Amino acid sequence: MNVRKSRDDGFFSMVYQVTRSIPPGRVSTYGAIAVFLGSAQSARMVGWALNNSHNLEEFIPAHRVVNRIGMLTGKHHFCGPNTMKELLENEGITIEDDQVRDFKSHFWDPNKELI
Repeated sequence: MNVRKSRDDGFFSMVYQVTRSIPPGRVSTYGAIAVFLGSAQSARMVGWALNNSHNLEEFIPAHRVVNRIGMLTGKHHFCGPNTMKELLENEGITIEDDQVRDFKSHFWDPNKELI
């Protein structure tokens, strides 16, 4: 998939394009998405974009984005305290203590997958 990286696209829109590319059963990180978009210091802004995605009509699989060590740090932005965990488990990912078990094997890096 070719993610458009231009000034015409807003940062949030580009975050959504990348996030929609994450396959079921895989996870990426806020930082990996920020690096892919050429803004390595913007991991927190990626999180803000994904938090905002809950207000969109189009589904953005924000549950597939975790922190750099696989923690479900964005879980409190979902409609229930276990929603993010349940969505990931429905895709075959095991979560233990709010962290993706076997994180490295589930990690999807847009810098390798989308280039």
